[in-house]
Amino acid sequence: MAITVSKTREMLVDVARQLFARMGVDNTTMNDIAQASQKGRRTLYTYFKSKNDIYQAVVETEIGKLYNMLLDVAAQELPADEKLITFIYVRLDAVKSLVFRNGTLRANFFRDIWRVEKVRKGFDIRETELIKRILDDGIQEGIFDMPDSSVTALVLHHALKGLEVPYIRGLMGDTVNQKIKRRDNVMNLVFNGIKIKIK
Repeated sequence: MAITVSKTREMLVDVARQLFARMGVDNTTMNDIAQASQKGRRTLYTYFKSKNDIYQAVVETEIGKLYNMLLDVAAQELPADEKLITFIYVRLDAVKSLVFRNGTLRANFFRDIWRVEKVRKGFDIRETELIKRILDDGIQEGIFDMPDSSVTALVLHHALKGLEVPYIRGLMGDTVNQKIKRRDNVMNLVFNGIKIKIK
C-alpha cells in the first residue's frame, strides 16, 4: 500500500512539474493537474492541500535530485582538490539542466525566488556541509591550508549561488576554449585566491 501511495504522489509531482514548466505556476490550476494525471481532484487533494503545496513538493524533488548528484561527487575517491573542482562544475551544470528542464529562467516557475529560497534553505545547509567535508579531507590530506574550513565552505557556497544565473545564461563563455580558460581561472581563484602584488 505504501509503495502505491508513494508512486501516486511521485506521479502527481512529476505531472505538476511538467505543467508548471509548460504553462507557468500561476496559469496551472489544481484541476489541470488532476486532469493531466488522470486522477480525480479528490485524489490530488488527498496528497496536497493546495497548489502551493504541490509547487513546494516539485521544488523539493528537483533540489533532492541535485543534492544526490553532489553526494555522489563527495563520495568519489579523488584527491580533495580534484573533488572540489568536480563538485563545483557538477553543481553548476546540474542547476543549469534543472532550470532548463523546468522552463528556463524566463518561466515563472523560478520567478518567485522567495518560495524557491524557502525550500532551498535545507539544501543550502547540507551543501555547505558537503563542501566543508571536502575541505576538511583536503586539510587532512595535506592539500589545503586554511584558517577556518566552515567559513571557507560558506563563502564557496554563496559564491556558487552567485554564479548560477550567469552560468545558466552562458555569460561565462560556452566555447571549448572559453570553458578551458574559465576552468583554469576558477581553479586559480579557488586554490590561490587573489594575491596582493608587493610593490
